Amino acid sequence: MNIFKKFNIADWFSFYRIVVSPLLVIFIWFDLRLYFTWFLLISFCTDMIDGYLARKLNLISPRGSQLDSVGDQITLVVGIIGIYRFEAEFVKANLVLILIVFMPYFIQMVYAYLKYGRATSFHTYLAKLSAILQGIFVISSLFFSPSYALFYAVIVFSLVETFEEITLIYMYDNWASDVKGIYWALRDKRRQNNSNQNNK
Repeated sequence: MNIFKKFNIADWFSFYRIVVSPLLVIFIWFDLRLYFTWFLLISFCTDMIDGYLARKLNLISPRGSQLDSVGDQITLVVGIIGIYRFEAEFVKANLVLILIVFMPYFIQMVYAYLKYGRATSFHTYLAKLSAILQGIFVISSLFFSPSYALFYAVIVFSLVETFEEITLIYMYDNWASDVKGIYWALRDKRRQNNSNQNNK
């Protein structure tokens, strides 16, 4: 029980996304599309809330960043499973584009685990924008039907964001959280200090 005392309020919102994921899978299994959509919407909302609380209450920490990233990844995977289950024809018709997006993402995940032993938690502006677009696309697709305009926007921003993540992994020798983007990484003292130490 002592481990739970270490969680702050922002962490609990991130933790919610992890805990509720099995319930979302159950909704998929029993073809409960509406329940799945509403609970997935709540999960997406907690993603916005935990980041806001962490910044507002000065609760930003490596543990919180990592927990947030894990919650995001699990929610994304469950959301994709839901889209495949409830909009199978759309997924099959656009499978090539979807695979084009996921291959760089898979490469980025492998690269991060090989270099840091865990997933990245850069939380760049592009990552946040990409997550918002993905959430809007998934939820609107489940409530109504897939929009190709949104789908193409998700494809473009997801690819750009993934390549930025790969670049940041290359730039940072050690795991780092809350890097806003490549421009900010170039000015980041954490990266500069690591570079100076490596040059000695």
